[in-house]
Amino acid sequence: MNMKRIAVITAGGDAPGMNAAIRSVVRTALFNGLEVMGVERGYTGLIEGKMRSLDIRSVSGIINRGGTMLRTARCEEIKTNQGIQKAARTLRTHKIDGFVVIGGDGSFRGASELYEVSHVPVIGVPATIDNDVFGTDTTIGFDTAVNTALFTIDRIRDTATSHERVFIVEVMGRKRGFLALAVGFAEGAEFILVPEIKFNLASICRKIKLGRKNGKTSEIVVMAESAGDSSLIAEQIRKRTEYDVRLTVLGHALRGGPPTAQSRILANQFGALAVHFLLEGAEKSMIGIRGQEIVRADLDDSWTRKKDLDMQIYRLAEILSF
Repeated sequence: MNMKRIAVITAGGDAPGMNAAIRSVVRTALFNGLEVMGVERGYTGLIEGKMRSLDIRSVSGIINRGGTMLRTARCEEIKTNQGIQKAARTLRTHKIDGFVVIGGDGSFRGASELYEVSHVPVIGVPATIDNDVFGTDTTIGFDTAVNTALFTIDRIRDTATSHERVFIVEVMGRKRGFLALAVGFAEGAEFILVPEIKFNLASICRKIKLGRKNGKTSEIVVMAESAGDSSLIAEQIRKRTEYDVRLTVLGHALRGGPPTAQSRILANQFGALAVHFLLEGAEKSMIGIRGQEIVRADLDDSWTRKKDLDMQIYRLAEILSF
């Protein structure tokens, strides 16, 4: 196919570094003589035909901004055959020869199904703070979310120590515990609760009591939102230990803020390679990083296969926690 015009979309939840990825896609495409269209408001905008032309100035001054200049939205209609047909019609109407989808596994599922109907080559650029996309060690935005959480928990630890409290800190992770594990490990949390691993509250409380007996004065528990009811867990620990237990839910604050250097560098590389892969004739792929190498992965694997939690890191966190 003679590639002349491509489109770029940010779909699903926003992640810091999405703007940097958009910028990289646009400027790399323009450098290679391609036209670029931006889809507004994710798959909802694609279905509604909301696209606009992007030039070099369109993406000026956004590399350091969180969120996405194209905006995004959750879209249930893209999960239906009718929605896919409407989205394919938009691509045909605007004469799109290649499609770059910046998002997570749910966005890639939509992209894969859209390719089967439209036959427009599609490249997935993984951007999600959950880091749950199979085929890549890390995703755009994950490092930023980890550091945003650490910034807050470092301060929580100060007050936990001063008041001899147990703090439960809930981080995002609707289905998986990658963010909680990374945050808890980097923070030196006494306990990390993730949905992939069963935990026993009675055992946790016994360890807290033993730690206090041995001179500890405070504890940090980092948990993924999908690991359980944080309010109930905090109350149970309070009742079983009779210690002062407080709960902090970090929530959507983890999605925002300027991307870290790592998130920006990854976005620059992923965005540029997405364009190069389209020019090389790739039809349905995803950009990924494994070790230090950036690779082309199977787009379907990204949403059909389950990424494993790093159990070595989890066990090491347990060893270092007390």
